[in-house]
Amino acid sequence: MVLDLLVIALAIAVFPLSATAFVLVLAARRGLWKGLAFVLAWLACFVAVIAAVLLTTGGKPPAPRSAPSTASTAVKLAVGVALVWYGVRRHRRGPRPRPSGGMMARLDRISLWEAAALGPLLQPWGLVAAGAATVVDADLSHASSFAALFGYCLLATSSLLAMEVYTAFAPDASRLRLGRLRVWLQTHQDQALVVLLLGVGLFLVARSIYQLTSGD
Repeated sequence: MVLDLLVIALAIAVFPLSATAFVLVLAARRGLWKGLAFVLAWLACFVAVIAAVLLTTGGKPPAPRSAPSTASTAVKLAVGVALVWYGVRRHRRGPRPRPSGGMMARLDRISLWEAAALGPLLQPWGLVAAGAATVVDADLSHASSFAALFGYCLLATSSLLAMEVYTAFAPDASRLRLGRLRVWLQTHQDQALVVLLLGVGLFLVARSIYQLTSGD
């Protein structure tokens, strides 16, 4: 479980579409507060998903090869296959046209509540679903499971937290460097997305097939 959560959390943290949107939110008027609303809603969504899974399982992992265990692994397999399929499709389609400055103008006018709504909306829900299927194996009778779940939430949100803190303590420097980051993300977004989708997708497929065939 820990390895799966680590890989999924890292993929969520560096997901190009979410990172680009958050940089634009920070660059808007009152961007620091809008960014905070975005991060808090993003984190709250993670906690809600994990809580829903744990309430369903009662904090006890299903027995190997049981129906719930097989179903959770099948979900990860399906997500992995979908990520690989979309990554290949995105690669074959080639670079997509970039949005105009109108997006920046729209984000500049959003309210705090709208910024908060963007947090859960812009999460990579395929990866979140894979994480939820992995959380099924959490055993709350062991402190290590609590640590793993806490680390999962923190790591998945780490890139947003880092940008938010940097903007709060170094607003001038962050404006310049985050602007460069935005340009880089917009220039290399398609390549980064394809590599990420294929890498995580193949990992999930391989891990799921192993678990289904070995019963672990």
